[in-house]
Order: sequence, then C-alpha cells, then structure tokens
Amino acid sequence: MSQLLLCYSRILEIVGDLVKVYVPEPERDKTGTVGFGDLALIENPLDPSQLPCLAQVIELGSDTVSLQVFSGTKGLSTKATIRFLGHSMQVAFSTNILGRIFSGAGVPIDAGPDLTEEPHIEIDGPTVNPARRVLASRMIRTDVPMIDVFNSLVESQKIPIFSVAGEPYNQLLAQIGANADADVVVFGGIGLIFDDYHFFRSAFEKAGVLAKTVMYVHLGSDPTVEALLVPDMALAVAERFAVEEGKRVLVLLTDMTAYADALKEVGVAMEHVPSNRGYIGDLYSQLARRYEKACDYKGAGSVTILSVTTMPGDDVTHPVPDNTGYITEGQFYLHDGVLDPFGSLSRLKQHVIGKVTREDHGQIMNTMVRFYASAQDAQQKQAMSFELTEYDQRLLRFGDLFQRRFMDIKVSLPLEKALDLCWKTLAECFEAEELLMKQDLIDKYFPHTATVQG
Repeated sequence: MSQLLLCYSRILEIVGDLVKVYVPEPERDKTGTVGFGDLALIENPLDPSQLPCLAQVIELGSDTVSLQVFSGTKGLSTKATIRFLGHSMQVAFSTNILGRIFSGAGVPIDAGPDLTEEPHIEIDGPTVNPARRVLASRMIRTDVPMIDVFNSLVESQKIPIFSVAGEPYNQLLAQIGANADADVVVFGGIGLIFDDYHFFRSAFEKAGVLAKTVMYVHLGSDPTVEALLVPDMALAVAERFAVEEGKRVLVLLTDMTAYADALKEVGVAMEHVPSNRGYIGDLYSQLARRYEKACDYKGAGSVTILSVTTMPGDDVTHPVPDNTGYITEGQFYLHDGVLDPFGSLSRLKQHVIGKVTREDHGQIMNTMVRFYASAQDAQQKQAMSFELTEYDQRLLRFGDLFQRRFMDIKVSLPLEKALDLCWKTLAECFEAEELLMKQDLIDKYFPHTATVQG
C-alpha cells in the first residue's frame, strides 16, 4: 500500500454509496495527490473496531471530491476520516494469478494463498499506441462451427454476443473459453448470480483450462462500483500477459449491459443529466475505451475481446447494443438457443479464411449459407401451403441438417471436421453440379459415395 498522503474529515454529504468531502482546490492542485480514479481509505471514528473501507474518486469539483464507497455507506458517519492514497485501483499481476478467482475489488475469493506480496499494476492505463498494432492475421479456434466456419474469430478482434435474457449466452461463452486455443483466458463477470459464477468455474475446471484462466467476478449482491472495475482489471491483466509474456489472450466479459447499467446508476446518484433512456452521455466513450484494448501487438502477443451484450426486449436500437455495434468488428447473434448465420457477422474473417485455414473454407461457407437461405424460403412455402417440388424437399432436409449439425451451440467440432461435415451434408442433399462451386474443390472434397435423399 502506498504512503497515505492526504487526510480530510469534512464530509459534506452521504448519498447512497457516494460521499462528498470538502477538499480545497488550491491545496489539491499543489500536492497533486488527488486525481480522478484515485483510491481513498475511509475510517469511522465512531467505531474503531470497524476496518477502513475503500473508496474511489469519481468526480472532482471546485472544492469538493466525490467518492464511491466499495462496501457501501451503511453505518458511515459524517465524522469519518478520508485518507487519499495517491494512486488509482491496482490489481495483482504475475504468473501466479493464473488459476485464481478474484472479486470485483481484486480480492481473492477462492481460498487460495494471499497475493499482497505479488507485483501490482494500475488498471486505468491508456490504450495502446496505434504504431504498435499489427494487422489481424491469426485465428482463434473455438470449436463452435457457427463461429469457426461461418464467422471466424480473429486475434485482436473485439466482438460481442448479442442476445436477450434467458438465452444460453453464458453456456456459449463458457464453451468458447473451454475450447479456445488461446494461451491465457481472462474472464470478467459483471452482475452474475451465484449459479452463473459457479457454472463458469465448474465449466473451466471440468474442461481442464482453469490453470490458464484468471477470473474476476462481480456478483449481483456486490457493490456497484466493483461492477465498474471488473472490465478494467480483466483488460489490464490481459494487456500485461500479451505485452510482457507474449501470450495470446482471450478476454471473456459478461454482461456489458450490466456494466452500462452500473454506469447509469452512478450517474443518477451524481445527478448527471441523463442521455438516451437514462444512460450517461459518454456511454460510447466508456465502452470504446474498454473495447479498444483489443490489439495484436507488434513483436508480442495479442488481446482478443469477446463479450456478451444483452438487448432488453430484443431491441438492437437499445443504447448499449447500438453503441457497441459502432465500436466492435461485427457480432454473434444468439436467439432461440442457436447462433443465427444471418444476424451474425465477423468483419475480420476475410483475414484468415482460406489464408490460415483450409483452401475450401471460403467456398464451403458461402455455399452452406446460400443453401440455408433457400431452405428458409422453402420453409415459407411449406408454411403457406404451396406445392413443394422435389428440390424444395431436399432444401428442407438440408435446412434441418444444418440446424442440428451446426447451429446448435452444444455442437463442438474442430474446424477441419466441421468443414468435412459441411461437404457430407451437401452431398446428402444435392448433386455435385448443383453446388456451383469450383470444380477442383468438388473433385478433392466432395464425397461422391454419399446418396442424395429427397
């Protein structure tokens, strides 16, 4: 812990989890030890047995400083003493944090050894210099066919999973974390219920990847300010692993809408003028500052960000998904328990498809989606009681196979096996000349022994 530099006891007001203290601006500027985002310890003189509570500076006024108290202000007196620490939030960083689970305040919650002696890093650093970035050119395999085959996840990409409450987006995120070919997985959970936290922990343990995973977990019952710290802690640690250790790091965040709601809650408490639907006016900047941590570092590793963004009412124009869409490089659209091939998009997939993957990848991807679109048209004809041709019947069979073999998020297949299954599925429903693909690829990959079924 840094030397305690400034001490004040003139608390002006306590509202919710916020404390406003009188700090003369000339004195503050002279010492330079009270800055935005800095930490402070609050000691309650009415109860000497009570441990000091941690708070963070969230607003600097002309002669006032507003702090948000991590553990809440219950029982706190206006006679309390505030000691400013002179630094922002720090989190432990070393290879010893792999396999560990931390709270939203960066405190271990897995009954493991104490890490206070480990090196600590500040979590609010700037985004990387663009000159140190390199063009994305490597793929992160997830073994999810709808991602690997149709919308490949690329190193240094920032991409959300758009979904609604009740959809299995946490199951999808856990499956990706368990199967992704990343060196390090950093998980950040925001506003989780205990069952979801236990599910992620069990999933990583069962898959045998917990030893390369770091988890930062904010439960719904934890203080709001900790929800705001989770993405910053996860990304700061991921950045260090990439830059100093040369690791390929995958950051999983759920749910960024809960993060935005926490920002809104703080803004309301601070009496800030709200913007669209009550959210803060700089929501775009707050989200972009986190997502732009995704980077492929020149001469080092990479940070890839995959987040969940829930859409209240399945409304893509809601401020959180709407702003997210302008920042990120595509989205995975999860609804009705499946990844929608039409609503999903990876804007960086062209950097890897057919270049670091098999030569038939691009052609098979386009052909499968084209036939599935035709299958949807045939399904419409069937629903409207139109007469179906023999070709329509084959399209319907293809659509059913496509949904069962590829769209179900429970399906887990390596990319090459998924590509082979694509060829097998096509061969079961269509003749080779109906595919309209390059003949050399058909000659090499099309299983001519398969029987077309009507």
